[in-house]
Amino acid sequence: MGQLDGRVAIVTGSGRGIGQQLALRLAREGAKIVVNDLDDAPARETIGLIEKLGGTAVACNGDVADKDFGKRIVKTAVDSFGDCHIVVNNAGYTWDSVIQKMGDDQWYAIVDVHLTAPFRVLRGFFDHLKPAFEAEKAQGRRIVRKVVNVSSVSGVNGNAGQSNYSAAKAGIVGLTKAVSKEWGRYATTVNSVAFGYIQTRLTMPLKDGEDGSIDVQGRKVKVGVQGGRIAAMNQMIPLGRGGTPEEAAGSIYLFCSPDSDYVSGQCLVVNGGL
Repeated sequence: MGQLDGRVAIVTGSGRGIGQQLALRLAREGAKIVVNDLDDAPARETIGLIEKLGGTAVACNGDVADKDFGKRIVKTAVDSFGDCHIVVNNAGYTWDSVIQKMGDDQWYAIVDVHLTAPFRVLRGFFDHLKPAFEAEKAQGRRIVRKVVNVSSVSGVNGNAGQSNYSAAKAGIVGLTKAVSKEWGRYATTVNSVAFGYIQTRLTMPLKDGEDGSIDVQGRKVKVGVQGGRIAAMNQMIPLGRGGTPEEAAGSIYLFCSPDSDYVSGQCLVVNGGL
């Protein structure tokens, strides 16, 4: 018996990294998973890993910033598994520049994926949340639903070269606190996790002179961190290193589990003690 037997979870951006590790953790605890990625191949990989664990998962792929995505992913969960209990807004990437060199397209791309998309997912989730809560209440049942929004220490403290990302991630903290006050009446907790340096493809070490990048819908976006900067960060972090995707997923899982049924409106900073 897992802690989440009978639960259904949505995890955006779960084809890779933290999202993939969270999807696996939720599946190990008994949840059925709706996996999401921009591309089909990473999502298929995550579903295959979940099925090897004996779990069940389906995909709802595509850009979380699409206007209809929020309703579509919630509908996928309900149509596939009959319910939705856990929503984790994790998808995103960085596109950095100092503010005077940042174009409107760069600003809106990051704000849309990190703040507008979670807003739309939660708005879509409410269409299921309220009637499900009312039906359970009429039956004398109390099922606590969970929302976890992924933020960043850039949203808590700001970060040079990331005005778009910092603003969006600060907005996620505000969105979390506001919705926690609206949805407590529906037995739903809403929390956020603000990550520091986690070792993912967005923060992969680069050799001197190397220019890492990923493709986001035909746009080349620079990612990665120079090795010397990583060494400096590791020296400042009391635990002496960046976190792993598995460790990051564990901190999100805290807010997905029954152990946090009376915790809501919080932002947990996960940065190795920095």
